[in-house]
Amino acid sequence: MNNTIKTVLLIAGIALLGYGIYTLITPEASLDLGILKVESQDNTNAYITIGLGLLALIIGFLAGKKS
Repeated sequence: MNNTIKTVLLIAGIALLGYGIYTLITPEASLDLGILKVESQDNTNAYITIGLGLLALIIGFLAGKKS
């Protein structure tokens, strides 16, 4: 595999992994009414993004070993 494709896969994997962890941690919506504070999260897309990031990293590392 070309070194350019390997580099793009590694960078994309790191970016997807970072974005997935960021969306997993930060709340989507919050409501603060003095003593009552409510936060809402939907983590299904974050898990998919983390999985795609890990897949891209694995493919990038395995492609480097075959060359």
